[in-house]
Amino acid sequence: MNMKKTLLLAATVGMTFVFSACQSTDVVGKVAVSSFEEVLTAASANVTFDEEKNSWTLESPAGDEFKWSKDFSATEADSIIEFDAAPFIGAGLDLAKLPENYVYDSETGRLAMNFALGEEKFNYSGEATPLDAFKKIVETKRDLIGYHEALDHYGIALGEGNMFEWAKDMTKNDKDIVFVLNPQPFIDAGVNPDQVEGWVFAKVEMMENGKKFEVDKLLRPFDLK
Repeated sequence: MNMKKTLLLAATVGMTFVFSACQSTDVVGKVAVSSFEEVLTAASANVTFDEEKNSWTLESPAGDEFKWSKDFSATEADSIIEFDAAPFIGAGLDLAKLPENYVYDSETGRLAMNFALGEEKFNYSGEATPLDAFKKIVETKRDLIGYHEALDHYGIALGEGNMFEWAKDMTKNDKDIVFVLNPQPFIDAGVNPDQVEGWVFAKVEMMENGKKFEVDKLLRPFDLK
């Protein structure tokens, strides 16, 4: 099995669609794109193209990164969440116990969580923009895009409870973007989630099939305004 297929399997096993389905598919997809465009505009100085990863990067004010592929057929990791590993190591993380798709760079001290979302080839008319690439994801992987009613966010499910979310309306929300991690792999690797500096360990209300429930998450919110 090649690395791409291995990552796809890792990303899909245990995946649950946890966003609210209270809005129609067309509305959710349309507003997810328009609200993401607003985020890209607000963070334009921190949106770049990563040639090595063939992906666009949105960098938080603290240096955390969300990457999304320009072309699923050309990338092993179609989306990446990357951040400073030091707070997790300080909270007890044993790097050797992390899942295979969690990659630590000893030179930079950063941890990259790599997710394979598909194998589709994206074709563009003209030079692709970061929004164009995101639109392709919405078009081809619509089931990964949803609305999180509790936080008034749209987001993309990356697999195994990990997500990247952004505000539906940044003028009414102080959490413009949020990195949302499933804490369990870190707990299994020795982390005390209450002690990860800069991250919030909290129960988050979700909705599935019309039923509300709570799940544990590690959250890293940022205000871009």
